[in-house]
Amino acid sequence: MSHLQHGVNASQWFAQVYDPKGYTKEHFETWTTAQDIALIQPLGFDHVRLSIDPRPMFQSGHADELPADYLAYIDAAVKMIVDHKLAVIIDIHPDSDFKARLSNDDFVEQFADFWRALAKHFSTTDPDMVFLEMLNEPEMKDRYRWYGIEAKLATAIREGAPRHTIIVTGAQYSADDELLFINPLRDPNLIYSFHFYQPEVFTHQGATWAVNFWHELRGVPYPSNPQDVNRAAQAVTDPVNRLYLIRYGAEAWGPDRINAEIGQVAAWAKRWNVPVICDEFGVYKKYAPPDDRVAWLHDARSALEKNGMGWTVWDYSGGFGVVTKNPGQPQAQPDPAALKALGLSSRN
Repeated sequence: MSHLQHGVNASQWFAQVYDPKGYTKEHFETWTTAQDIALIQPLGFDHVRLSIDPRPMFQSGHADELPADYLAYIDAAVKMIVDHKLAVIIDIHPDSDFKARLSNDDFVEQFADFWRALAKHFSTTDPDMVFLEMLNEPEMKDRYRWYGIEAKLATAIREGAPRHTIIVTGAQYSADDELLFINPLRDPNLIYSFHFYQPEVFTHQGATWAVNFWHELRGVPYPSNPQDVNRAAQAVTDPVNRLYLIRYGAEAWGPDRINAEIGQVAAWAKRWNVPVICDEFGVYKKYAPPDDRVAWLHDARSALEKNGMGWTVWDYSGGFGVVTKNPGQPQAQPDPAALKALGLSSRN
């Protein structure tokens, strides 16, 4: 955990690729560059979570046979990150359709084969600097089934990489309350992760990829109170969805509420004596009031650190980004307010 205290997600590089070029050599070499990686460590980060979509490597029926050419692109990215004195989390980050196939026992077997081979591939890397994250945000509603699958996958990964730390999580999008459901697995070399975007009507206002009415939200404030939130609520057309926003105002979300949420995870970790990391948290920038976004980042980061947890902010240069990359711009431009909220200005 000493290498996973304050990190950043490298999104849309090897997963969630919206670049028309797709998963190609040109995209891998231009989306996140050596110049970007060289910037991350001086900003104060100590690790990068590298999201990887397994689909370009996954061959149904012989999932343990990984394509060497594609692995070479990933190896180059991992080497570039580690060479800049940054730890790296290998995060398997598929789309919803891929995750839905885990309801099939045969597919679970294939995914275990895939992970065993991938873990073996990375088994020669430095286990203090390279971490293996089993699955980003499982979407399985059946917590018991996910718990069983997770145990099976952990065994497969351990067979491939005896020394490397595995990062595991709860069901249903890695929510904090889903993590509380878990009894720790038998493997002692695990880190337990959760994601924190609460409350989502603030952190995801304007988002078009999840709950439909979020795309209507504009200028939702943080911290929340009934008066300020009511103005934003009136713009929501559906009365049920409007009520979600009104409740957000009544719940008085602020630093104390965030700390109380995260404190429950800390209590769970203390009970079981296991390490925990929050490896996603952030605010979508498009319609969030900038000062309120900075306040939320400060409060979430402060609560995590107060409770002794490492963190990985989402994300580097995407819609939640702590830097801005514009076409034709020679270098990414850091967001000083966001970095200060993350407590990184004093670490530069």
